[in-house]
Amino acid sequence: MKVLVIDVGGSNIKFLVTGQKEERKFPSGPKMTAQQMVEGVIEAAGDWKYDAVSIGYPGPVVNGSPALEPRNLGPGWVAFDFEAAFQRGVKVINDAAMQALGSYEGGRMLFLGLGTGLGSALILDGVIAPMELAHLPYRKGQTFEDYVGLRGLKRLGRKKWERAVEDVVARLKAALVADYVVLGGGNIRKLKQVPASARLGDNDNAFIGGFRLWKDRARK
Repeated sequence: MKVLVIDVGGSNIKFLVTGQKEERKFPSGPKMTAQQMVEGVIEAAGDWKYDAVSIGYPGPVVNGSPALEPRNLGPGWVAFDFEAAFQRGVKVINDAAMQALGSYEGGRMLFLGLGTGLGSALILDGVIAPMELAHLPYRKGQTFEDYVGLRGLKRLGRKKWERAVEDVVARLKAALVADYVVLGGGNIRKLKQVPASARLGDNDNAFIGGFRLWKDRARK
């Protein structure tokens, strides 16, 4: 089976199909709707053959469908019929959970995605538990995302942001009794030092996770 994996982000839509080595992408942004995403992917992937689709969605996913509209994209994602649009079987999963699945090496793993916001997922002995930790209170009336997401990086500067990342990793690892933490997302390249008990993932692991969704290598 050939799977088309789509990683939906606040800045870009990235996608890759089984057997290809180079991803393709196009800009997204705050006005990007689900329909526009699908049309863009179908056009850009027109020469690729695929039997099924995996979508990493930047928000909560319940029963295989987006539960809330994304904070950093346009409207029209909730209740959108992706299977009808692609005319193929589609599995939708939280984007952090998809990258977590691609990074997983057993045990209790906490994944934190340092990107436009803060993605999070926990995998417990192969069972994926997507989480929404980003908007929980953290400091001074602000959330975890306000400190370690892109807004925090811009407000605090790299050094203070890096200290915030280290603190958040330690707090969440202890609270969730994780064996290890994997950091992903576009801003991990800004880290000069990786926090203790964490390792860096790779954004390409999102594609590995999307492929694994159709191989029953973990349970949602």
